[in-house]
Amino acid sequence: MKIGWKAGWLLVVVLGLVGVPLLGQNAAPPQAGVRVDISGDWMVTTHEDQPNYAPGPELGDYAGLPINAAVRQKAEAWDASVLSQPERQTQAHPIIYIGNNRGPQRILKILNPVTQVQVAYAFAGSFGRADRIIWIDGRNHPSDYSEHTWDGYSTAEWNDSGQFVITTTHNKSGVTRRNGAATSPYAVMREYFIRHGLYMTVNIVVTDPIYYEEPFMRNYTETWNPGGQLEFGNVFQSVDELGDRPLGWVPFWALGTKQTEFGINHDIPFEATQGGAAVTYPEYQDRIAELRRQEAAAKAAAAAKEAATKAPPTSRR
Repeated sequence: MKIGWKAGWLLVVVLGLVGVPLLGQNAAPPQAGVRVDISGDWMVTTHEDQPNYAPGPELGDYAGLPINAAVRQKAEAWDASVLSQPERQTQAHPIIYIGNNRGPQRILKILNPVTQVQVAYAFAGSFGRADRIIWIDGRNHPSDYSEHTWDGYSTAEWNDSGQFVITTTHNKSGVTRRNGAATSPYAVMREYFIRHGLYMTVNIVVTDPIYYEEPFMRNYTETWNPGGQLEFGNVFQSVDELGDRPLGWVPFWALGTKQTEFGINHDIPFEATQGGAAVTYPEYQDRIAELRRQEAAAKAAAAAKEAATKAPPTSRR
């Protein structure tokens, strides 16, 4: 059977679209070389920042975070009760927070159903089903004007050292810690997965041109746990938690509020609890020692002044 030249060209175009994945403009081909598989069930060992996850950070604790004044003010006004609002009860954790979570984790391969070539990993989240897709087929990230979501947009590749490197953009603004310290929608998170047999180290670097003075680094360790029988059924449900509140109620702390209890309860100078690039360096302990001397001198001066005002007046002869 003969077909016209127009029909022939149409057939070629259709076959081309079916047989070739639709990648972004100038997308790189899938990477060859060292590819260490990270799929499986994993249990996280928490050796760092454990109090930030259970029971959770205290108000005013920004120690170790390279935050600037803008996000510090935002955190001081943030009230966790905002999550009781009906429109926020089923709100997912932002990826820069939950991506650093220390709960169980299931990593699955996603294959092209026709070619069986792996195109992505699926990270099955536990708390609130914070699932995410990690594309490894060479596609580009979306336009700067594309939608931002709670799980962001993640692509990955294996570097020359065999590390699996995930880059996540297009996230929504959300907390880095559950006391209001946050990242902006322009933050970028890079995760470096380094597998050593049954163990996997994950190093995380977060940059944020709006809220961070310097990159923020964090890490944790995962142990292969094939017998864990992980179940992820705890999706969020909305219930009435605000029966005694008026419609449209928004909880907040007044502008200018200073959360000083954390420093007082743990005998830490207030300045040292407020974050910033300086507090992330080991030499900041010298600054803490200086702050302690200043506080001690100020207390001694105040005590002497109080004692002088209470002393009985001296009589003259």
